[in-house]
Amino acid sequence: MAKTKTIITILLRLLAFGATLTATVVMVTSHDSAEVLNLKFSAKYTNSPAFKFYVIAEAIASGYGLIALFLCSKSSVERLIVILDVVIAMLLTSSISAALAEAEIGKKGNSHAGWLPICGQVPKFCDHVTGALIAGFVAAIVYLVLNLYSLVVVLAPLFPVKP
Repeated sequence: MAKTKTIITILLRLLAFGATLTATVVMVTSHDSAEVLNLKFSAKYTNSPAFKFYVIAEAIASGYGLIALFLCSKSSVERLIVILDVVIAMLLTSSISAALAEAEIGKKGNSHAGWLPICGQVPKFCDHVTGALIAGFVAAIVYLVLNLYSLVVVLAPLFPVKP
């Protein structure tokens, strides 16, 4: 039974690491430029503080995921890893929320503030951002499942099943 728990944990951590790394790489490589009324502008993730926060949070989660992948089988740090998994899940959730709000403005604009949508002019950039956000959502969901699974595994000895 312990071997099954370890395999499931490792698979979930690999999936989370892959999703966070993918989200980071896709967002960092997102850039496009357009010319409107003889004015050339470029769209990149560095133009937005929310997208910068998203990239930093995903990179932190990627680094943590790689470290936790090697430490998850050690019982001495098991509870610390469970706590850090919760922190990383909250970090991912907050960064996705910020980036999603920014992406929504880029896609639909804001008529009250007079901001026009930009996705019609820079579709490649918007597609990259969408892909990065999808990968980030996958990572956040995997961390949620990992947190629930870890809690069940850690709390199981407290509630023994009687035959």
